[in-house]
Amino acid sequence: MHIESDKKTVNKSQEETFEFLKNVENFEKLMPESIEKFEMLNEQSFLFQLKGMPTIKLKLEKTEPHHLVILAAASDKLPFTLKGVIEPIDDTSSQVQLIFEGEFNSMMAMMIKNPIKKFITTLSENLQTI
Repeated sequence: MHIESDKKTVNKSQEETFEFLKNVENFEKLMPESIEKFEMLNEQSFLFQLKGMPTIKLKLEKTEPHHLVILAAASDKLPFTLKGVIEPIDDTSSQVQLIFEGEFNSMMAMMIKNPIKKFITTLSENLQTI
């Protein structure tokens, strides 16, 4: 399953946006209002739970300075990655696109596609306010 958010403009430089996303604690600020739980596990991982959904653990998997931040599920039950691709616009703004990629059976994919799409959209919209 591959889901992409729209590209959103952030009023921070590419470097500032990268540093924000690289610090996984900042994802709490991006979460939807339906969040029921957010807990830092260490400097590179956290868990969260949205209303009516299971708890999901994410860990910082890879970064490419100023351009890419990749979070991965810390569980094999729901294997997926969430990529933040950051492009510069000018010295004070950048453009971010979130990309969700996961491998699920067709039944699971059908059940989670809309909630995941809504989640990714909310994260990207909230990025505009950082």
